[in-house]
Amino acid sequence: MNMTPSEGAAFALQLKDALKDSKTKVMVAPPFVTIPAVMSVLKDSNIIVGAQNMSDVRSGAHTGEVSVLMLKDLGVHTVILGHSERRSLYAESDAFINRKVLLAVEEGMDVVLCIGETLAEREGGQLEEVLTRQVTEGLKGVKAEGMRQITLAYEPVWAIGTGRTATGEDADSAHAFIRGLVAKLYSQGVAEELIIQYGGSVKANNAKALMSKEHIDGALVGGASLSVEQFLPIVNFGA
Repeated sequence: MNMTPSEGAAFALQLKDALKDSKTKVMVAPPFVTIPAVMSVLKDSNIIVGAQNMSDVRSGAHTGEVSVLMLKDLGVHTVILGHSERRSLYAESDAFINRKVLLAVEEGMDVVLCIGETLAEREGGQLEEVLTRQVTEGLKGVKAEGMRQITLAYEPVWAIGTGRTATGEDADSAHAFIRGLVAKLYSQGVAEELIIQYGGSVKANNAKALMSKEHIDGALVGGASLSVEQFLPIVNFGA
């Protein structure tokens, strides 16, 4: 919940100029009310505009919710679902998130589905159990062809906004487990094509080490994305 529409538009203009020659796939996901202003700035750029969330129903008596149809009308075609803050602060369950995933896929949206364990779960040896549940329940009902619209984002909750970051080895190991799980649920081909992003205090000084790992395909960036100066080195880590 950062940046008003005017602030978002100014930021997007800076980002558009800074990334005009970038070959990296980049997406920004502003708050709902900021999307139109950012979209107007980035409409002719190589930067995708996504949404941070959406409702699990298309329309109706759901005061305060935002529909997938509204997002599509704005030109948004990607949505982040199941973010750890939605799970922890707003008690979104796996079943609730799954309903959103199915609706988004049905509506032709690309989905970034977030998964990850808390510190207590990791220290309790529940990492694989938590990831298995979140992946299996989150993707329930998604057909193999629908997986082309899915990106998974592994965000260890204990590493978000804490300054703590999973080591490259820890993150890669979790990503490898997730990829293996998807192979069991679908096929080896689906698993190999799947993009799995890492999110958890990704910064300029650790992006290259994380992105160099075999099973880490991208980054879901939080606080560091609020500054063009901090975000650019992450986007350009391989340059």
